[in-house]
Amino acid sequence: MSQAAMTRSGRVDFSRRIAAAVALAMALYHLWVIVPPLDFISPKLRIVFPGPPTDFIFRGIHLLFALTLAFLWFRLKSPTEEDLAALLPEAREALLARLAGPSLLDWALVIAAAVSIGYVFWNYDYLINRILYIDDLHLLDMLAGVTLVVVLLEATRRLMGPALPITALVFLAYALFMHRTEPMKLIDQLYMSTEGIFGQPLAVSASYVMIFVLFGSFMERTGTGQLFMDFAMSLTGHTAGGPGKVSVISSSLFGTISGSAVANVMVDGPISIPLMKRTGFKPHFAAAVEAVASTGGQIMPPIMGAAAFVMAEFVGVSYGQIVIWAVIPSLLYYVACFGAVHFEAKRQGLHGIPRAELPVLGTVLRERGHLFIPVISILTVMYAGYSAPLAALAGTLMCFPVAALRASTRANVTARNVVEALIDGARNTLAVALACACAGIIIGVVTLTGLGIQFTQWVVALSQNTLLLALLLTMIAGIVLGMGMPTTPAYIVMTALLVPAIVKLGVPRPSAHMFAFYFAILSAITPPVALAVYAASGLAKSDLWKTGWAAVKIGAAGFIVPFMFVYEPALLMLDPALFGKSHDLVTAAWPAILQASGTACIGCLLLAAGLHGYLITAASWWQRALLVAAALMFISPSTLNDIIGLGLAAIVAAAQLLARHGDASEARPQA
Repeated sequence: MSQAAMTRSGRVDFSRRIAAAVALAMALYHLWVIVPPLDFISPKLRIVFPGPPTDFIFRGIHLLFALTLAFLWFRLKSPTEEDLAALLPEAREALLARLAGPSLLDWALVIAAAVSIGYVFWNYDYLINRILYIDDLHLLDMLAGVTLVVVLLEATRRLMGPALPITALVFLAYALFMHRTEPMKLIDQLYMSTEGIFGQPLAVSASYVMIFVLFGSFMERTGTGQLFMDFAMSLTGHTAGGPGKVSVISSSLFGTISGSAVANVMVDGPISIPLMKRTGFKPHFAAAVEAVASTGGQIMPPIMGAAAFVMAEFVGVSYGQIVIWAVIPSLLYYVACFGAVHFEAKRQGLHGIPRAELPVLGTVLRERGHLFIPVISILTVMYAGYSAPLAALAGTLMCFPVAALRASTRANVTARNVVEALIDGARNTLAVALACACAGIIIGVVTLTGLGIQFTQWVVALSQNTLLLALLLTMIAGIVLGMGMPTTPAYIVMTALLVPAIVKLGVPRPSAHMFAFYFAILSAITPPVALAVYAASGLAKSDLWKTGWAAVKIGAAGFIVPFMFVYEPALLMLDPALFGKSHDLVTAAWPAILQASGTACIGCLLLAAGLHGYLITAASWWQRALLVAAALMFISPSTLNDIIGLGLAAIVAAAQLLARHGDASEARPQA
């Protein structure tokens, strides 16, 4: 190795150590400030555990960590596979070595981020005592504000691609050139207040998302992913299409600690997709099952995607309440996905894995079942009345001690694993933190210009006060927004622009926000831009478009569930009388909840049966059409609709039973 190469390698190693140290500091800082002051034990403990600092300081520190790591870990432009293939081996190695560490530009951007956020810290008293929009900004205020906006947009582009930064730039252009907002007032909103970059979305990332992502990293490092896979295999691996059902169950379980559809696919897919292909599923269908099942993890309690924490802040309720609202819709999503796998397997005559090759449920629970304890502890602490971050902290601190209880998982309990879990947690938080900060730019513009009110009026006028049209517009907007950005910013933009319109048309606030939340998530499986499908298709080596449309078909019930809980609030455990009358959060009676859940479940299964062409036997085209029509009757709840839906399903069932009986008679040997 040449002297220059050795010098470059030394610089890269030094940069990696710096980045790892910053990530470790970020994780430890958030763990430290999550702990409440504990005054009830001793006032002196406030010195050790002071709790989180004021809003500006806490959110600024969180963002500074995220920006620093973004520039240390991600380059200005990464080469594509085609670029690398066109180079000679020596040139390729040299290029990769040069890109392995941050350049001078990256270090300059780190310094710019530190200066622009440090300016807020240094001038904190001036910041909180000035009168917003009234007191003129100084030149340094303007320079620091513009610098932070530019740095934030570049960091977000590096991690998430150009869609979200371009969206933010469009909103900035609207404010400056169409609304004629004064640049000074715009910087005031975005940089000098908590209504822009340092707004509520970033607060949610700092207070909630970071600690829950850390919990997920700790769970992964202690071997919980293997527990989920073995648990699902032992339950359903032997049934028709067993590996597909294993994917549904294991992905739903892993999703509770991941919150990321793509991460879920990359952990679960390498095991489940080859198993599905081995038992006869076509590659594109196997990939689609994994993509749909992994996407649902963001709506699966007890630990949902990051947008759920944002929703709690926007609606003004606890995270525990969001979990309660999400229980039935998430179960309906997975019932439909499970049904789609079952009906497709039966139609193709596919079998499961021999029992001899499957883990035994008792053995799985005996060897790894204790790893469920941290998840149970989170629920226990949360429903004992403590905050969600404190519950997540309790679960996080329990992960490695619980793993040490049995020899089967004790090997994972090492200092190296703990440190790597902390670093992984910081790295996995970056995308959410930068997305929330960048979405703060959009929210700041919407608030300052009154665009949200104008958009609401436009949607109401376009839908002609028809709720169904307004819901369809919101659904399309959610899918389109989600094509270019993650769930959290897509949901935030929908909340600012579309949710007020459907609330104005009589939809209870929880139903409206959950509707937007669902469709921001479902964009991950909707072509042409479907990130979960991309990941699964790569693992299965399947055609991208065939995989995408198969995913839409499998997840089709997920597209009607939001309409169901809009028209039937009991699916969110809310009083059905809320619809069109009140926005108070009143819990429904259990008979109403059970009835609504039962009919919705029937509707989801009938839709899956119709789309995949199987109920009791293989369905003809007219039977499939009747099954889909029957499923759609369950969207808007009424006794008449339920009777019609059940009647249509009964016609198909009777026809298939008669056909099967006739086939059996013909096959029976004559005397």
